[in-house]
Amino acid sequence: MSLWLTIIVALVACLAGGWVMRFAGQKATNNAPAFRDMPLGVAFGWVLGVTLLIWVVYTYYLARTLPQPDANKYFFFRTAIEWFIIFAVAAWIFRVFGRLVGTAGSRKLFRQMPLTASFGLLVILSYALVAIFAGILAPYGQEQVLEGVAANIPPGGDPAMGGNPEYPLGTDQIGRDILSRLIYGAQNTVGIAFATTCLAFFLGGSLGLLAAVLGGWLDQVLSRAVDVLMAIPSLIFALLLMTIASAWAGSERWLLTIYMVIIIAVIDSTRVFRLARAVGLNIVVMDYIEAAKLRGEGLSYLIFKEILPNATAPLLAEFGLRFCFVFLTIASLSFLGVGIQPPLADWGTMVRDLAQFINFAAFAPQVAAAPLLAAGAIALLTVGVNFVVDWMLKRSSGLKE
Repeated sequence: MSLWLTIIVALVACLAGGWVMRFAGQKATNNAPAFRDMPLGVAFGWVLGVTLLIWVVYTYYLARTLPQPDANKYFFFRTAIEWFIIFAVAAWIFRVFGRLVGTAGSRKLFRQMPLTASFGLLVILSYALVAIFAGILAPYGQEQVLEGVAANIPPGGDPAMGGNPEYPLGTDQIGRDILSRLIYGAQNTVGIAFATTCLAFFLGGSLGLLAAVLGGWLDQVLSRAVDVLMAIPSLIFALLLMTIASAWAGSERWLLTIYMVIIIAVIDSTRVFRLARAVGLNIVVMDYIEAAKLRGEGLSYLIFKEILPNATAPLLAEFGLRFCFVFLTIASLSFLGVGIQPPLADWGTMVRDLAQFINFAAFAPQVAAAPLLAAGAIALLTVGVNFVVDWMLKRSSGLKE
């Protein structure tokens, strides 16, 4: 039976199971409202969820009990389940700790915080600590080639697979410690992405608020310029400009990183401009703005004392989303070879350099996980930031459970 036919049969079986569950519940509970008013789609969802849970538990059981050659096909599934449980428990402990320790305001914040936001905040704080203290945490330098150590040592530390217990994540193609470069990658990739996002917000936010307050020809010129820049796909535009910048940089490869920050900041500031202008236009028509103008307040007072405090919530949420896009753009450019330049450690470059380990996926999946370490670090931070941003948007919107 083909995969698609199996999926269709399983879905039809779940739909029939949902109808049976709803009918049996109505009879068993004397037509209680919970079952009487239950749509068939909801009943189908319950049965499908239980079925998927049973399948996950059974597959994980196979991954832990089958002989090694047969269990290899479930390696990534087993690893994903185990890390999901570890992250969930860590987020719950972090939230409990936050409710017990800290100021009254922070404890209240943790009491209102869902588990997803707690997980996201824990991830952000962990990445920040690793980035700040990378020089202390990393056992070796990010550009240090280990003397007397072979290149391309596979991760895992298993000598039977060619690993080395002294280098649990292995070495790269020229003999540098992958663990150290992964730690320094947090400092370089996350730090440069944060600086780029701050620059993008300074440019886009200030110009957007100025366009909203002053209007007229300034608003028209800036808005049309932003429309032109936004009409070009951002990644393709950044790749084109970085190709030109690489010719300008010449042998000074560190200049390419500076050019990348400026290029990405300018491109992403267009999105910030649109949001800041839209929020500003909604605020400048308020009565308290008109009252401030009648009092003779200047432009700086209107922006920093009246408009900016009322625009903080949507701008902060946009900052989190924009950071994710900038972060992924930098990783993509580095993967293509025009982003953060060697010898600086970067997660996008590490994914490209370690891609050869994918060839071992069939018989040694723990070795094939090497390029997924940096890719997983990118994905984890993106998910964590999005969880926090979703929570911030919900808090600023005033929605209740």
